[in-house]
Amino acid sequence: MKDIKNISRSRAQESSAAIERLYITMRHLFNRGFYKPMGVSGETLREALLSLRPEIYGSIAEEKVELNGLLYVIERLPIGIEECRYINLTSDEGYSNSHFKAIVPPKRRRNCYRIDDEQMNVEITRGRSDIYDILTHLTFIFIESHKIKDRVLIDDEGAVSRDWQKLELAVKQTKKLSLIDREKAISHAANVLGRTFAEVQDIYDDFATADAPDRFLHVIYWLGKLAIEEVVDNNKRTITFSPILRERLGHHIYGDIWATTIKEVLLENDLIERPIHIISANMHSVMNSLFAEPVLGKKYKNTPEFQIFEDLSSSANKELRKKVEEFALTQGMISLPDTSGTNIDVQIFDTAKIDFKKTIFADAKLAKEKPVIIVMDYAFGEQAFETIDELLKPYKVEKKNKIFLNVESVSIMGKAGILEGGKGDIMIPCAHVNEGTADNYPFENELTKEMFEGNGIPVFAGPMITVLGTSLQNRDLLKFFHESTWQAIGLEMEGAYYQKAIQSASKIRKSINPNVKVRYAYYASDNPLETGSTLASGGLGTTGVKPTYLITIKILEQIFNVK
Repeated sequence: MKDIKNISRSRAQESSAAIERLYITMRHLFNRGFYKPMGVSGETLREALLSLRPEIYGSIAEEKVELNGLLYVIERLPIGIEECRYINLTSDEGYSNSHFKAIVPPKRRRNCYRIDDEQMNVEITRGRSDIYDILTHLTFIFIESHKIKDRVLIDDEGAVSRDWQKLELAVKQTKKLSLIDREKAISHAANVLGRTFAEVQDIYDDFATADAPDRFLHVIYWLGKLAIEEVVDNNKRTITFSPILRERLGHHIYGDIWATTIKEVLLENDLIERPIHIISANMHSVMNSLFAEPVLGKKYKNTPEFQIFEDLSSSANKELRKKVEEFALTQGMISLPDTSGTNIDVQIFDTAKIDFKKTIFADAKLAKEKPVIIVMDYAFGEQAFETIDELLKPYKVEKKNKIFLNVESVSIMGKAGILEGGKGDIMIPCAHVNEGTADNYPFENELTKEMFEGNGIPVFAGPMITVLGTSLQNRDLLKFFHESTWQAIGLEMEGAYYQKAIQSASKIRKSINPNVKVRYAYYASDNPLETGSTLASGGLGTTGVKPTYLITIKILEQIFNVK
């Protein structure tokens, strides 16, 4: 027998095991109902995250505080959460009808409510992936808060360093800091964080809001203050899961309400028995691809090909967007802002009402029965299964009477991390592999690499990894997926869940056409293998406009049989 004592595990294997530990631990803590992130109950979660050292959390395992990772996380959590000792994850439990004002994080659509000075409630209506996302982010900021504590706490009695005292004075000022006072505070903060003055100055304004220009200092102070109190007063921060959330999760309650609303609208408008094409995308690219030309075409006659879409994507051009939307509503578009709690808005397009001769799809060859397009906003992780699974079910009009939807295609367009290439490149998958399991979903993609070539954008084809959370990936694991026989081209969070729902509806339940066409295409939001190109390095800007519209137009050309 071979001597197996000296076989060492690779970093990729260690990382894979750490992700599995995180996943199992989070599910266990959820079932338990509460835990203290920096206490004994949170230890496994902390150790797994430090063992994994995700790329997005940068220097999490070092003594210095990670600034880019902190900014990434703070933008995805509600303003003020750093001040709260009690964080309560709830279902939709009626807070929207109370005096509490909803706080929506800038980069994540979730409703949060500040109950009092010490408690923040975070609504979970997007499934388990939302919980994994929040718990990993909170674990990260609590680890960082203890780094601050280690640098400023002088003894067990609570004595603190001079830098901390000066930082506290700056934070407690009620008026906006003058340039001199601000730079003094940055100097003290840099010492507290183990960072240079220049590093802190560079990121300072990225934390600012209109109401709080010095928010960076505020965040650092409160993270450190609560960490100090955890050690000196044994006053531990606590995360709880409400009983209603624990009871409802996994029962597709929000997905069912969401899908039923769509089917009711289809029935009311005599669209439910027409050929249906579902597209998961954003709320502007399909509408703009169809109607920007009829509304704004003359104005953009001699401009570059995608200039019209770049201008429509600019936050400064609200009036232009409004014109296109108003025209779309006269041409068969029905807008369904979400009221179910899924945070997934929907648009329905009745192509029988569109004058195609004025659009960029003048060569459309539609059958006698004109198709209906349902565009749904991006789902979040496991929520993709819940929503598509419910949408593909037959609609029950009465107890015995069911209407089966005539779904001809499901198209998924999204942002993803790329493993070769850079931001804005396009990926065409042939399979989705679920990270941490042996689950894999090969499919015949109606979109091909060749369709996108010759447009000045690099295109890659191959399998893609559906990950537990984009914030849980590290270089070693990603290199393994890319360089081993998996030959993965990228990572995203929803693909396997969409395909699982489509396959069960078409191949097993027979609730939709067994030969339903599927289309998957992604554009790169980041390259997590490149330092400086991770998600924490900032958004795409206008780089994402061309690939977004190129993918959208190719999907619509197939639906409209444009050769």
